Amino acid sequence: MRITLLLIACVIAYTAVAQPANTMRVASYNLRYNTPNDGADAWPNRIEMVKSLIRYHKIELFGTQEGLRGQLNDVAQLPGWAFVGKGRDDGKEAGEHSAIFYKKDRFDLLTTGDFWLSETPDKPGKGWDATCCNRICTWARFRDKQTKKEFYFFSAHFDHQGVEARRQSGRLMVEKIKAIAKNEPVIFVGDLNSTPDTEQVKTIQASLQDAYQATKQPPYGPVGTFTGFKSDAPLNDRIDYIFVSKSIDVLSYAALTDRLDQRFPSDHLLVVADVVIK
Repeated sequence: MRITLLLIACVIAYTAVAQPANTMRVASYNLRYNTPNDGADAWPNRIEMVKSLIRYHKIELFGTQEGLRGQLNDVAQLPGWAFVGKGRDDGKEAGEHSAIFYKKDRFDLLTTGDFWLSETPDKPGKGWDATCCNRICTWARFRDKQTKKEFYFFSAHFDHQGVEARRQSGRLMVEKIKAIAKNEPVIFVGDLNSTPDTEQVKTIQASLQDAYQATKQPPYGPVGTFTGFKSDAPLNDRIDYIFVSKSIDVLSYAALTDRLDQRFPSDHLLVVADVVIK
């Protein structure tokens, strides 16, 4: 399958930069849930694009948002990949997930867990002024087989309607990350439905580095990360993020605009960073 790359010269430069051997390529990707209402952009028409995107850009570890269990199983058909994460509706497989995918030849999964973005994080439920949906965060502790270093990875999806729910979700994420990971290295990715000027993003930035700001190379690609499947989307608003603890260096950051036959693999861009645990 041939993927049409926008600004191909820049993409080649991005992929060709020499990186230290202990570099990890991590990402955040809102997959857009599987609904026939998307017509030509419905999941059955996108799955091979998503898999090709992950494979071509040599992603090694990424968090997802919105994926239903069947979608996650589809992505996991990529050889050598596995995922963790529970459904937000019942804590099992029902509803959307904030799953974490990892390459089994690079990482050992040590432990994993989930919590809900609500006043009762230990059980399924809506939080604060959220009216539509339960929101969930999945986390995992990994050991890098190359370096033997251990770290935590979190994937979350903030509410799209509740202003207070997003604000409180930012506070809860900081509290939970500190309680779960303590002083270990942390990578937190997600669709926060929030721009960088909001209180919830600033709350997280006070504890973790924003990869867009911390990258040693200039960020590649547009600032905005949501396309709505539209090729002429302005891409001004950044709502998908990669955060890392201060014990992690960010070598590069990119929001990738790859398309196949003028169609996007998802309604969000794949956000990628090359990182190194010090």
